Amino acid sequence: MSAQETTANGITARYRETDDERLLEFESDRSTAAIAQNVEGYAMLKVRPTADGDELERYYGFDMALDHAAELLGVSPHDLPVPDGADDMGM
Repeated sequence: MSAQETTANGITARYRETDDERLLEFESDRSTAAIAQNVEGYAMLKVRPTADGDELERYYGFDMALDHAAELLGVSPHDLPVPDGADDMGM
């Protein structure tokens, strides 16, 4: 799958897949956050400050991971744009 990008509310979201992970990265003018899941799509979600940063927390649900990512960005979870390819992340 090729990378997908969407922007809303001053936040850019990029979804891509590597050989090992599905990555959803968020970037605003203030901060960054990333949510990662194994490429098979069945493991817990890892929240990181950046795509290659240290894991901060793990979550089963996508909503919980989005809440944490939004907290890192200093915005409401409802402000985060989610590219179509990432909308099925979580267990």
